[in-house]
Order: sequence, then structure tokens, then C-alpha cells
Amino acid sequence: MPLDAIAAIDLGSNSFHLLIARFQDGQLQVIDRLREMVQLAAGLDEQHRLSREAQKRALECLARFGQRLRHMSSARVRVVGTNTLRQARNGEEFLIKAGEALGHPVEIISGIEEARLIYQGVSQTMANGGERRLVMDIGGGSTELIIGENFEPLHLESLFMGCVSMTRRAFTDQRIREVDLKAAELAVQMEMEPVTVVYRELGWKHATGASGSIKSVRDVILQEGWSRSHITLAALRQLRQAILELKTPQAMAERWGLEEARARVFAGGFSVLHGVCEALEIDTMEVADGALREGLVFDLRGRIQHKDPRDRTIEALVKRYHMDPGQAERVTETALRFLDQAREVWELDDESHAHDLQWAARLHEIGLAIAHNQYHKHGAYIVQYSDLAGFSRSEQQLIAALIRGHRRKFPVAVFEELPQSLRQSARRLCVLLRLAAVMHRSRSRQPLPEVNLRVKGKRVKLGFPEGWLEAHPLTRLDLETEADYLKAGDFKLNVT
Repeated sequence: MPLDAIAAIDLGSNSFHLLIARFQDGQLQVIDRLREMVQLAAGLDEQHRLSREAQKRALECLARFGQRLRHMSSARVRVVGTNTLRQARNGEEFLIKAGEALGHPVEIISGIEEARLIYQGVSQTMANGGERRLVMDIGGGSTELIIGENFEPLHLESLFMGCVSMTRRAFTDQRIREVDLKAAELAVQMEMEPVTVVYRELGWKHATGASGSIKSVRDVILQEGWSRSHITLAALRQLRQAILELKTPQAMAERWGLEEARARVFAGGFSVLHGVCEALEIDTMEVADGALREGLVFDLRGRIQHKDPRDRTIEALVKRYHMDPGQAERVTETALRFLDQAREVWELDDESHAHDLQWAARLHEIGLAIAHNQYHKHGAYIVQYSDLAGFSRSEQQLIAALIRGHRRKFPVAVFEELPQSLRQSARRLCVLLRLAAVMHRSRSRQPLPEVNLRVKGKRVKLGFPEGWLEAHPLTRLDLETEADYLKAGDFKLNVT
């Protein structure tokens, strides 16, 4: 595998995709591409738990993918789960097994983040004249709709309908009838009702589809000669009639050469596509090769080249909530200085630890936009439940926990809610953030003295220049109070 290779894995509700690529002269060069129709969404029961059979299918697929990634650094691999894993109540248990099978961690992204990455993948892999574009991607459990210009999304939606979920909802047996199609069409109309007016008012010049469902519909339309190149609304209406005439997935597979797994969800995917095109009056839709995995590759490339979209998101939050940039910068610098001193002993030497601490420090006062009282709790809520471009669900949860824990009593229960693999490092990062916040509680612009921080297990020692604490009695008192707070987290703070 080339040393500059980048890999992306999309654990979709219908298919799992692996893309390994490199950038040659600024152009994406695909090295390897794998796809397996795992149909994870089909294994989600009424209690939103993944069945053992679905997990087995998924893990066997990921073990095969893992063989291709065995010698790649985790810094050059990104693995994301989408709609089904967002819903699965036993998702954390599965993610641990999935990470072991792959040899790389798996993160779950929100529907809006999925939409952003899809638009990135489409816009970066198609000719771009700057015109406004509508992008649609039908997954197994959700459908993303994005309007954007050039490489920037302007409006994103993730709707709760996909080829697998619609099949389970409207096509309950092996025969497709008019009543089934009408039920599916009504379900699509209901999902589209809150967004149709907004999208029509925003408008677009080109409509583009991505994903296996849309590609398979395009292939059938071209095969039948109903269109010369693109998907058209007229062709979709002809396809609707053909589906009713064929009646079963088996008949569709035989006539159109569909894979068996694709044939089972073809009517569901078609219903979503046809319904959206009718609702938004899309007469013509071209089909893109790029989608979520290509978006992941471009996003990961940006992170490697220090053009991380997460940094832009943090800056946007600072401006949006009118935070004090000077105070945020002071706390951030001190927190990172403490991290440098504790890094080796506390095993916080991963690049992600510095990022998490930096982002939490930048946003630690975001809750002041709501109220001063309990602002650390308000801030944690904002960060955890906002749509933050570039961030996974676990990243937001971790940063929210650090913000929640940066003052007052150490919130042990909050850290227990994090994934097991993050808990110890998160507690330690929180201690560093708390100490940095205490050191700058006066909001003074005067630089701090050289503070020596030493850690061992749960013992923390701060050493100051001789006489400095005596000259700053309020800071001494703040640190004594902090020592009491840290006892709740089983940390012992000593100040000299």
C-alpha cells in the first residue's frame, strides 16, 4: 500500500463501502474499492437493537475490509456509521467489535454531517461551474438532500426514509401492488412536507443523485431506453408502471440483471427517488460517482494538511455566541501548556487529545450566551446537541463532557456516559482544562508565571515561583477550592 494512501469506510444501512485512494497532482486516484450489501438496517428490531445475525454479517464484512487496512496508520483511515448505527441501542457494543475487526476505530456521524460529507464527495468529483446544485443521496435508512454552490453546502437535510426502511415500511411481502406503491408515495410526501417549500424557494440549476439506489434506477432506465443519459421524471413514471407489472423482486432481478440484495430493496429506493422528484418537480437528474466515502477522503485529506473543517466550525461558534476570544485564547494556551507537561505520564500523546482539549477550551464559556448561572451545563448542551460540521457524535459528546466538567463539582457521572475507551483520557483532559480555567479566573491580561505541573496517577502537583502565590491570594484560594472539587473525581491536587 502506498505510504500516502488514504482510506474511508462508510458503514451504511444498506451497504458497507471501502475506498482506498491517493492524491496525484491534486487529483483523486482510486487504489481499491470494495462494496458489500450487508443490509444492516434489516437487522434492526422494533426495540432498535441490532440482531446477532446482522452483526455477524457486518463483522464478517469488516474483517475482510480490515485485511486491506492492516498496515495503514489510523491517522489515514476514517470509518463512519450512519442511520442504522445512529438508531441502534446496542450500537456502542457493536462499535467495539467493529473496531476490533477493522483494526481502526469507528465513529457515528449525524444525519447533517452525513449530508455535508456527501455534498463534499459529489462536488469534488464532478465538473463545477459554480452554479447552484441540488444533491440527493438515498441510503438504506435515510435520504440526504443538500443545496450548495461550488464546494460549500448552503442547506442540508437528512430525512428518515431509505431503500431498506421504505421496503420494510411499505412492501411487507414478495409482491408489489398499487396499494403498496401508494403507501410508499404517501410516506415520502409526509417526510418531504416540512422541507419542500424551503427547497423550492432556494432553487437550483442542476440536480444530482448519488448512491446505489439512484445508480441502479438510472441503469434500469437506460437499459429500457426510457432516457439517453439521465434520470427523468417521465422515465420514473414509466418505471413505476413496469414495477407494478413485474410484481416481485425476483422478476425485477431477472429482467434488469439486479443483484438479489438490490432487487429486494429496489422498489423502496425507487419510491423515495420518485416521491422526491415529484415533490420538488425535478425533471432531470444526473448521477454522480462520488458520495459519502469520497467526501470522507477529501475531508481526511484536509485534516492531514491542517485544513480541518472542525477548526472552522469552532471559530464560527465563537463568533455566533459572542464569546470573549481573548479569554478563550488565554485558557487554551495554558491548557495546552499543561498538556505538554502531563502528556507522557498520563498517556495523552495522541494528536486527538490536543485537539479535544483545544476545542473544549475555546468553547468553555459558550454557555454564557444563555445565562451565567450554570453556564457550564448550558454550554455542554449546546455543544452536544448542535449540528457541528466535521464532528462525529462521540467527539461532540467528549467536548461537551469537558465543558460540563470544567468548573464546580467534578461530574463523575458525565464521564461514565462516555464510551469506555475515552473515559480515562477524558477525565485527565478535564483536570487540565479546570486548572487552566482557574488560573485565568480573574480574566487578567497579565501573563502567568512559569507553572510546573507534575502528575502521577491521580496526583497532580502545581509548582509556582517563590512568592507568587503570596502575591496572588485569590488565585491561591481558587486553587484550594479546586482541590476540594477534584476530590469528587478521586484526584488529589497539591499546590506549592
